[in-house]
Amino acid sequence: MSDDRQPVLKCTGISKFFPGAIALDAVDLNLFPGEVHALLGENGAGKSTLIKCLTGAYRRDAGRIVLDGAEINPSNTQESQKLGIGTVYQEVNLLPNLTVAENLFLGRQPMRFGLISKRKMQEQAFEILEEFGLSINPGELLSAYSVAVQQVVAIARAVELSGKVLILDEPTASLDREEVELLFSVVRKLRGCGLSIMFITHFLEQVFDICDRATVLRNGRVVGTRDLTGTSQSDIVHLMLGRQLEDRVHTRAQEASGDKLLELRSYGRRGTIEPFDLDIRQGEVVGLAGLLGSGRTETANMIFGAVPADQGEALLRGKKIDLKSPYEAISHRFGLCPEDRKTEGIVGDLSVRENIILALQARQGWFRPLSKAKTNEMAEAYVKALDIRLASLDMPIRLLSGGNQQKALLARWLATNPDFLILDEPTRGIDVGAHAEIIALIEKLREDGMSLMVASSELEELVAYSTRVIVLRDRKQVCELRGDDITTSNIIQAIADEPVRGTA
Repeated sequence: MSDDRQPVLKCTGISKFFPGAIALDAVDLNLFPGEVHALLGENGAGKSTLIKCLTGAYRRDAGRIVLDGAEINPSNTQESQKLGIGTVYQEVNLLPNLTVAENLFLGRQPMRFGLISKRKMQEQAFEILEEFGLSINPGELLSAYSVAVQQVVAIARAVELSGKVLILDEPTASLDREEVELLFSVVRKLRGCGLSIMFITHFLEQVFDICDRATVLRNGRVVGTRDLTGTSQSDIVHLMLGRQLEDRVHTRAQEASGDKLLELRSYGRRGTIEPFDLDIRQGEVVGLAGLLGSGRTETANMIFGAVPADQGEALLRGKKIDLKSPYEAISHRFGLCPEDRKTEGIVGDLSVRENIILALQARQGWFRPLSKAKTNEMAEAYVKALDIRLASLDMPIRLLSGGNQQKALLARWLATNPDFLILDEPTRGIDVGAHAEIIALIEKLREDGMSLMVASSELEELVAYSTRVIVLRDRKQVCELRGDDITTSNIIQAIADEPVRGTA
């Protein structure tokens, strides 16, 4: 796409700072008339922060936003809408207990003799929706229609209110293939009318299906903008993950020879992860690779019972078991360190000691409390073994650094003496020293015979310690790499849906 036209939206040097963190670092981005522009990046890349700066939810700390040639400084989302920037999110921000027409015209209803003219409102709503390819009854409650139709109604409202720039934030995350095509038909029509559209998604196939250009953020910075004509999916994956593509020698070529610990057969959950078969042997690390939204976290949560499977079966040492809740998983000596340690892992106001013994106490039962002497002994032992740096075992865990919080979470599960430990992004957001210590711990646990599953976007780590790597894309397992085939380039090729060298 030629850049000699004037952009509708021009962002220059957008920066946003939070205490102890740079969320956006001098971000530049141009959005041209009649283009669909993908904004891509992993968790923490800065996508949400940039959208909030554009829509007035955040005040930027530096930089300029120019819309149709004039600098703008929206102080809230309503002002942003009036200026011409509309946003539609994954969760439809409409009122399901009102009719379609009432949602379309909320706050600007047509009036007659000082009263709302429902007839005129429904007639106008019908005409608007027909332009968007929807022939539905605008007098029906919004809740009577599918999520895809609700998304189109939300888009119609945003375009009617704003009309210059449309931001679509994960609009297809809850849609099936037919619903995605309905939404994309609307997006193509709007592009043809000259609307500028920013599209945020985790699905690369959709990016190449609907988008003209893509800007990739990593760690708050723009690492590249690409015209998607002539650009491969692996090029985009490389930008997103920041990995070098050269093959590396895999030092764990020998697969685990231990007995089967866990067998999963046709295991899955409708709308969450497609059914898969997987065996976990004693003394192996199975890596889960894939982009954000590929199904890594969903797989981890499903095996742990946090979001239970609704099809297939699980066998532990050859005997069928139920994994319908975390409590059942813990009773079978499973453990899970979640991706978001702050909201799903630690209990911030409890002490370090209380956080460490939490899982063991839950498995033993709350009516059989561990003695204070026992909890002190265990906590002190793991603090020493994992080098958790703290002032006191009684200090709230929220006061620890990210790396020390992560090590305390690992201590929590190690205290239960697990047979199977699931780690979801165990090294995200921690300093270099703690990073190396956790990798060393994973390798030691494997050598000691523990079975682990590690979901990570750190591909070089997965290559270093995994005995096998499962690659996921679009919520299904697409490839399994073993031995010498476990390389960063092979993983990236599988993520990008390209032939993987050296595998059957």
